[in-house]
Amino acid sequence: MASSEDLRRIALSLEGTVEAPHFDRTAFKARRIYATLAADGRTTNLRFTPELQEFKCMMAPQAFAPVPNGWGRRGATTAILAHLTEAELEEALRTAWSLAAAPGPRQPRRRPAS
Repeated sequence: MASSEDLRRIALSLEGTVEAPHFDRTAFKARRIYATLAADGRTTNLRFTPELQEFKCMMAPQAFAPVPNGWGRRGATTAILAHLTEAELEEALRTAWSLAAAPGPRQPRRRPAS
């Protein structure tokens, strides 16, 4: 069974990761946020692709579920830490980190209204 302490230790061991508050959660970011930890420490939201999310949810429905909103339709996936081994958590974090740390297309900046 994985814990919030395992999540924090693994995430911070991944190159370029920083920890920061994110609304009512704790975010782990490397270029982009790839994981957030719930305030109660029981779940994490991971940034996957929709295809990877579908696979994870199919293979381990007791551990993974889409976030129930627009973010979920784009791949955001909730993982229940108590239903993951430490190795499974590490694999999920490394996957989300690799997607977030990879250079991607730059988003155009919005100009303030004059």
